[in-house]
Amino acid sequence: MVGKGMEEGAPEGMEEGAPKPAVSFMDKISNYKKMVWGTYKSKPISYWVLLLLSSGAMLVAFPASSLLSRVYYSNGGKSKWIISWVAVAGWPLTALILIPTYFFCKTSPSPLTIKLTLSYIVLGFLSAADNLMYAYAYAYLPASTASLLASSSLVFSALFGYVIVKNKINASTINAIVIITAAMAIIGLDSSSDRYGDVTDSQYIIGFVWDIMGSALHGLIFALSELVFLKLLGRRSFHVVLEQQVMVSFFAFVFTTIGMIADNSFQGMSSEARSFEGGKVSYIMVLVWGAITFQLGVLGSTAVLFLASTVLAGVLNAVRVPITSIAAVILLKDPMSGFKILSLIITFWGFASYIYGNYSLSKDSS
Repeated sequence: MVGKGMEEGAPEGMEEGAPKPAVSFMDKISNYKKMVWGTYKSKPISYWVLLLLSSGAMLVAFPASSLLSRVYYSNGGKSKWIISWVAVAGWPLTALILIPTYFFCKTSPSPLTIKLTLSYIVLGFLSAADNLMYAYAYAYLPASTASLLASSSLVFSALFGYVIVKNKINASTINAIVIITAAMAIIGLDSSSDRYGDVTDSQYIIGFVWDIMGSALHGLIFALSELVFLKLLGRRSFHVVLEQQVMVSFFAFVFTTIGMIADNSFQGMSSEARSFEGGKVSYIMVLVWGAITFQLGVLGSTAVLFLASTVLAGVLNAVRVPITSIAAVILLKDPMSGFKILSLIITFWGFASYIYGNYSLSKDSS
């Protein structure tokens, strides 16, 4: 009886230990389609329309803003303060989008405490300084090079986030930091073939250094902004982020306007407009559209962060780097050497590593 029971139980044991049948490639595609369709059906159509518009704003507005900054200098513009001022002059656009949320979304403004106001003032000052650093970069570097170097802000965001906000860093993030740093070094070694004819060696070095320093300051601003959310605001919603963006941009606008007045840049606008290639109308259009596109890019990135995730925002940030570089080569005839192409590929690889690491961290925390 015992032997019989063992014989009868053997097939059952074999069945439990048997390997699962392999899933075919077509089955994987079918499962993926079901997952995508389920995700799509889980949200209203308005959500997907807004996400599409926000993603498009990041991929179009930010590169356009970068190209317009370079057009300003290549067509006769000289002032670093004017381009810095343009970057924050469009702050009322964000305010126009924020104010209706109080009425239609039944939200209330965050109370302005002394600490919160001081935080906005400090972040506004840092943002004004950051914009001025990037203005020097676009004055002396090709737009494609400036965009590649600015992607190093990802490295500084990860480092400052780890030090200030205690964000986690895994092997993929460290790998991304090393890869992107190597890409920046490649651009530096290839500086001889990546320079406009009217830019001197010292000017190129100044632009290179200020671009890296601006990226470092951008990473610090990102970490400090996250700290403000955690310590002072205590809540993280779309309208709260818009509030922070409006207040920081406003104070940055104030500081930059003071710099414009001290530098007599407002008076210099009229003389620049007269000597600008294309005339006064072209000069005004470059500045106006520069202000609009920069704010649209900021709004798009803010919306993507809260509609989707930091991972999608990271993907779009990675994609807009080659978009800016390729558009600069096509539209502005930027020099594109083999080393710069290699740097572009390596930078994209670094972004991919960071996105994978960020996705892994979010998956583990959930």
